[in-house]
Amino acid sequence: MRFWWINQNQTYQHKVARVYPAFYFLLLISSFSTYAGEMLEGRVVGVHDGDTITLLMAGNREIKVRLAQIDAPELDQAFGQQSKQSLSEMVFNKTIKVEKETIDKYGRTVGTLFVNDLDANKEQIKLGMAWVYQKYLHNQSLLSLEEAARQSKVGLWVDANPMAPWDYRHGGKQKEARKATTSPVEPLTPINKNAACGDKHYCKEMNSCEEAKFYLNQCGLTRIDGDGDGIPCEKLCRPTSTK
Repeated sequence: MRFWWINQNQTYQHKVARVYPAFYFLLLISSFSTYAGEMLEGRVVGVHDGDTITLLMAGNREIKVRLAQIDAPELDQAFGQQSKQSLSEMVFNKTIKVEKETIDKYGRTVGTLFVNDLDANKEQIKLGMAWVYQKYLHNQSLLSLEEAARQSKVGLWVDANPMAPWDYRHGGKQKEARKATTSPVEPLTPINKNAACGDKHYCKEMNSCEEAKFYLNQCGLTRIDGDGDGIPCEKLCRPTSTK
């Protein structure tokens, strides 16, 4: 009788050993895919840079959304402002959908932005306004889009050796600053012969949207972009906007 009980107990333990690893594996997969495929909808009320927006959802709830699988230049990096402007023109003040992937460690929703049929994440890559973020890459087709942009020398790829934003954030910023102080700098070409950084400070002084963009992107006059959407002087650059 005692021998039978020992055999039965050993059989139970072997079954547990076989079943539990599979159970824990399924639990892990389930937790990873909790958000996969979940679709959110709202209006873009803020564009912070080339890969981060603020989405206003039903019930006046705002969430910050980080574009998945891409990494745009930092705002004070080469092409940082242009990348922000590019994303703003695609999504700002528009109702979009977000295919949610996860929540990152900063509490941001990570996902893919869709404006009708336009995939904004892919579009930023195609325009040379962002890098493929290989650390978080799972859609391999983005690599071919990045390579095409690189070969065509569009956007940030006009530079022979652009610095990836993840390198810039981890020490590269100081290297670029040192390089800038030792390398000759070509003067910026103003919009017209009278335009120069420092001459004007407010939207009421701007003669055109083009001039306002020059002051924002080339002179760093951020006060004329009050809502941070990358578009300066709303009355000049969005004359039909009701906002």
